[in-house]
Amino acid sequence: MSTLLHKQIVVTGGAGFLGTQVCRELQEHGPADIVVPRSAHYDLRDREAILQLLNDARPDVIIHLAAVVGGIGANRVNGGRYFYENAIMGIQLIEEARQFGVEKFVAIGTICSYPKFAAVPFNEDDLWSGYPEETNAPYGLAKKMLLVQSQAYRQQYGFNAITLLPVNLYGPEDNFDLETSHVIPAIIRKVVDARDSGAGFIDVWGTGKASREFLFVRDAARGIVMATDRYNSSDPVNIGSGHEISIRDLVELICELCEYEGEIRWDATKPDGQPRRCLDTSRAFREFGFQASTALREGLAETIQWYEENREQVSYEAQAN
Repeated sequence: MSTLLHKQIVVTGGAGFLGTQVCRELQEHGPADIVVPRSAHYDLRDREAILQLLNDARPDVIIHLAAVVGGIGANRVNGGRYFYENAIMGIQLIEEARQFGVEKFVAIGTICSYPKFAAVPFNEDDLWSGYPEETNAPYGLAKKMLLVQSQAYRQQYGFNAITLLPVNLYGPEDNFDLETSHVIPAIIRKVVDARDSGAGFIDVWGTGKASREFLFVRDAARGIVMATDRYNSSDPVNIGSGHEISIRDLVELICELCEYEGEIRWDATKPDGQPRRCLDTSRAFREFGFQASTALREGLAETIQWYEENREQVSYEAQAN
């Protein structure tokens, strides 16, 4: 029987890309209710708004997905904002949840917290072996402080807080805005638009030599909910696929799946970001049985199909914002 049966669950960021899938996955566990606070009603940077949310929703469990983040370009421009807003949201929410008597708090961290030159694959025990990659550091360190807080609160107060570290996510309904999106949706949009406009080339940031690991969004949601149900320890846990691919190979694969034969122009004046990213995912499997099930080619094909079917709406929403 699921430990989430008949529980009141708050999912911050529950209307977002990952949050929507997490809420769908939670439904399978029979909760009493799933509350998704919207920022227009509950600004999580404001302590009074957090107190109002707790009094309105009266949660047994909080899954904290809400974050302010973008790709490399957005991270470079918004370092101060990303540090403050992510830190203040999480720190206040954990403190008020503790005082309110919430049974369990699930903090969603980030792979950006890992040191720039961490040994590959990234093991959770290496989180403190160096400073994060510079463009990601403000966001990554803000999220890392929630791990410190969670561990300290468990030790001092017996507060059941866990920290999960998802790798780069992708999938249908992702953010395809070229100014703020991550690498997969940005490349899909560039390639599909270039193909359909007859453009002879696309421009891509960096050298293509950096590597990344990617996790399909439904797999990520399943892993988060499995941990929420079964995991109760202060040790952080990687949530990933365990498979690494270079950005060059990724772009070529997307071009193949989109049937685009134009030139790929690499702009080496733009940053690659962290040199390599690949996770050791053995702890997640050992502690609560999570293992990714969606192959990258399969997940990319579904994501590309979604974008092709919804790009008019995506373009309209980008213009509206």
